[in-house]
Amino acid sequence: MEGDGNYPPTGYTPQSRMSDGWFHERWDGYGIGLEKEAILEQETTTYQDLLVFKSKSFGNVLVLDGVIQCTERDEFTYQEMITHLPLNSHPNPKKVLVIGGGDGGVVREVLKYPSVDQVVLCEIDERVVEVCKQHLPSMASCLSDPRVLLHIGDGIKYLQQHKGEFDVIITDAPDPIGPAEGLYQKEYYENLKKSLKPNGIISCQGETLWFDLPLIKQMISYCRNVFPTVAYASGNTPTYPGGHMGFLLCSTNPSLDFKQPQSNFSPAQLDSMGLKYYSPEIHRAAFALPRHARKALTEVLDT
Repeated sequence: MEGDGNYPPTGYTPQSRMSDGWFHERWDGYGIGLEKEAILEQETTTYQDLLVFKSKSFGNVLVLDGVIQCTERDEFTYQEMITHLPLNSHPNPKKVLVIGGGDGGVVREVLKYPSVDQVVLCEIDERVVEVCKQHLPSMASCLSDPRVLLHIGDGIKYLQQHKGEFDVIITDAPDPIGPAEGLYQKEYYENLKKSLKPNGIISCQGETLWFDLPLIKQMISYCRNVFPTVAYASGNTPTYPGGHMGFLLCSTNPSLDFKQPQSNFSPAQLDSMGLKYYSPEIHRAAFALPRHARKALTEVLDT
């Protein structure tokens, strides 16, 4: 998936197919495979190809445009990190916007903060929400919570119509293919900033250090031109390429240190929140990048 530094990266289109009872996702010489038990949904929506299948060892799997989005077995690794890194960096998050994330996983994690009065989920593809309610209820059942406002529509347009409203905005976007392309442009980060309240925070899906360094560098460069505080964190999700996922975090607060969580949750608190991956220790460690990545991103990352 590594490109030439331009947007979008060269050769970014994945190839996926079912064969010999397995789902194969392939990226220019690299592949991921899950053994299939049954196809639960398969259709072309207004925006993308959608597939849900039951796998032998990872539970139900959501695939969009040939790319695995989440599995029941390891989804918590991604949902917890993209959510709790920003939420536990804000002193009092009350109103949160989630762009993308129609599976409901990020919303589920946001609702674990008592300070949150409302979380708006802006998802462009209504079928993703409907299918996930049926086949991924451990993630999507939270969408019936009274604190959740579901908006079906384009996230970029929504931002343009809602300025200065949110304490935290989380972009749970797929890769920059199809309807998600606009979520990786400088203009998008500018719109995010305009929709934040003072000292607001954004968190975005940050691709993988093993394959996407040119794209990551470009994303960080865009954000450094928009936000005074920018950081990049790292986590592990087995069914994402390389078993890795990055998280791009930005704030309008120039003195914010993302490496220091606001609350040092105790083991008992982490248990009560149902957290299986995230902890204050993981929060701090997530910003320690491998040397090859740190060297590649030195020019654009905060020291």
